[in-house]
Amino acid sequence: MERAVLSQRITSILSDISRLTNALYALNTTDIQRYPDNYEVLSTDAALRAERIACRLRHLLYATTSVTRDEYLTSAAVMQGIEIRSEGGILEITLPCLHPKRKQQQSTEYLLDPFTAALGQYVKSNPMPRLRHCVVCFSLIYSRDLPERRVRDYDNLELKQFLDVAASFLLTDDSGLLCDAYHTTELGDADCTRISIMDSTRFPDWLERKRAALQSISEL
Repeated sequence: MERAVLSQRITSILSDISRLTNALYALNTTDIQRYPDNYEVLSTDAALRAERIACRLRHLLYATTSVTRDEYLTSAAVMQGIEIRSEGGILEITLPCLHPKRKQQQSTEYLLDPFTAALGQYVKSNPMPRLRHCVVCFSLIYSRDLPERRVRDYDNLELKQFLDVAASFLLTDDSGLLCDAYHTTELGDADCTRISIMDSTRFPDWLERKRAALQSISEL
């Protein structure tokens, strides 16, 4: 890449960082109790700007260094705190954030690419048979310390792309004839999304355990 083009891209990213800094200063001085709508607009703007910056820096890295895309995204998944584990025939993936809204392409790329790399690496290290008849459960967990009005409709969240990635590694087919999707919302210690993938025969027991656990938590 020519130095002039590289400098232009870096300058543009610096401009984005300056705008992000301004958004954070405004966010820091906004009273969330008195002006919740303003706070939501400012926090959304800041979050999307940060994700845009991260994605632009990724592409700059790929274009100017010998670091491969897969190598970087595997590290990014670790840095983001994406966790994958398997127990009792159920694969559980925890993403340390909520799913992005639909039509926010940059936001989706920020999370989807490391998710893909992490799942690919896990399957390579832990070979698993592909599921034919399965259930994929999306558990959206919202921090109980924040206003419940943050809870969004499932239709407004970008879930399909994550299901497509999971299907490419773990499922025979994500057709509605072979794969059921289940959505649930709950309150927890921090925002996160948990994706549980299992053979359809395991779903009734999983659902019963989950309901019992949530009931126990609500009684504390």
